[in-house]
Amino acid sequence: MTAQPLLEQLIDALRCLPGVGPKSAQRMALHLLERNREGGVRLSEVMAQAMQEIGRCVECRDLTEFERCGICSNQSRDRRQLCIVESPVDVLALEQATTFRGVYFVLLGRLSPLDGIGPAELGLDQLATRFEESPPEEIIVATNPTVEGEATAYYLQRMAAKHDIPVSMIAHGVPLGGELEYTDQTTLAHAFGTRQRVAPEPVKD
Repeated sequence: MTAQPLLEQLIDALRCLPGVGPKSAQRMALHLLERNREGGVRLSEVMAQAMQEIGRCVECRDLTEFERCGICSNQSRDRRQLCIVESPVDVLALEQATTFRGVYFVLLGRLSPLDGIGPAELGLDQLATRFEESPPEEIIVATNPTVEGEATAYYLQRMAAKHDIPVSMIAHGVPLGGELEYTDQTTLAHAFGTRQRVAPEPVKD
């Protein structure tokens, strides 16, 4: 049996990237081989190192190669404000679009029972411990305005209510069913700046 040629292997490997189909992968592979082999080598080296060394911050679960990410280890950040987001890309979006100086907690997903994603998979036990040991003065829920995102936001509100922690939601401008990652910076900054305080619901034992 003949082994798959390296060029085909390279094209197939590039197709693992989001939005990259056969034609795009072929163009990328040929560009690297014909015009930028040095860049391709550098890409492969950094990619291999990143896959080996990047993990999760022990405090917020964001991606980092260190025990604590740059935000959590920054003493100038205001730990009285905790913003809860679905993914690391949301942290990047908010850092670029807003003047938020608090800290984050990254869920790495959203509640979706049909997909087997429950509170444990989102690290909500870790978040509950944080609420008990060092509760913030405000939680900003910045989940995406999808059905799963709204369900996750409601669950987080219930968690916060048990500890009497005020909850705010990002407000106007983010379209229903949209993703923070694809929202322009001006709209995202306005939505974050006009966040609304959520009235706590009574918690039944």
